[in-house]
Amino acid sequence: LRLPASPPPGWPRFRSRLHSPAVTARVGRILGIFFGICFVTGVLSHYQYQPWRWLPEPASPVWGYRLTQGLHVITGTACIPLLLVKLWSVYPKLWEWPPARSVLHAIERLSIAVLVASALTEVAIGFINVLDWYPWHFGFVFVHRMLAYVVIGSLLVHIAVKMPLIREGLATPLTPPTTSSEPAADATTGLSRRGLLYATAAGVVVLAATTAGQTLTPLRRLAILAPRRPEDGPLGIPINKTATEAGVLRSANAAEWRLTVIGPVPFELDLAELEGLPTSEHELPIACVEGWSASGRWRGPALLDLVRRAGGSPHARVQVASLEQGGAYRTSVVDGPQLSDALLATHLNGQRIPLDHGYPVRLIAPDRAGVLNTKWLTRIEIL
Repeated sequence: LRLPASPPPGWPRFRSRLHSPAVTARVGRILGIFFGICFVTGVLSHYQYQPWRWLPEPASPVWGYRLTQGLHVITGTACIPLLLVKLWSVYPKLWEWPPARSVLHAIERLSIAVLVASALTEVAIGFINVLDWYPWHFGFVFVHRMLAYVVIGSLLVHIAVKMPLIREGLATPLTPPTTSSEPAADATTGLSRRGLLYATAAGVVVLAATTAGQTLTPLRRLAILAPRRPEDGPLGIPINKTATEAGVLRSANAAEWRLTVIGPVPFELDLAELEGLPTSEHELPIACVEGWSASGRWRGPALLDLVRRAGGSPHARVQVASLEQGGAYRTSVVDGPQLSDALLATHLNGQRIPLDHGYPVRLIAPDRAGVLNTKWLTRIEIL
């Protein structure tokens, strides 16, 4: 099959000077940096859920996960306008004629299709996750992570293939010389290439500011995209799952509640015995995968004290379990530095923790994903 040398009648022709390698390369450079930050912080977030046995998660700085997950969500959200502008700047490439000049060119275009599809899906489901809305039936964490590898892999291939064009685009001035016949602004809109980049930067700043307030307290009032705010939750800390949603209203308030500690020397504590133990108090943040975070003063017995009483040591791996019967995070494992600093929190900001925060007792540990600070504890087991 031999295609005609010229495109068929009615084939789109683009005259805007904004569809320029100079624009594409500059937007693409920032987008690549943001994708890189997103990928690295995403890998660190995943490590919270599946750490290597020989490399336990650190406990300091206590705000480590708050920082990395905040960066992950902020840069991921800022990628949305960058990605849309970059795709718009290369949109005429979809209408190149002939569509494929060779087999290699066809493979290259196919790889770009994979990159575009995976990148759009990744930022879309990531943003929907930030809004705490899950309209799909797949596991978000797994799919989001797998797509990240696809995006980064295809992006690296794309950069390698397009490097000569990228260098040429970055070397091309945004404003053509006065001797050039090329107009500095688009004949239809009057918007210059520099103006387009300024508008894109403004969009990025606005989105980042309305997201960063989830993590940065001074920007809290601007966080209109934040799904959770401190004032929304009891005692100044937001919640993702209530006691009613977890189905623990009756069991958490039951007089027969016991905290069972399983180890070489097992024992049980009722509520009065638990509240009679020596306590410690730490200022620790709760940081959630959706990007929001808030700090509080948590007080309660040290988890390590109960582990030692049960015959364990600071080098033990400890699993805590919730009264909640279902859910992917009804149990979590604590070891290494986090075990040494973890509390069995009974109080928050000077008051007994309410049901929605994990009454009668919950885990709280530094530099740890919020969902892994298990609530409504009923069992502690030395593995």
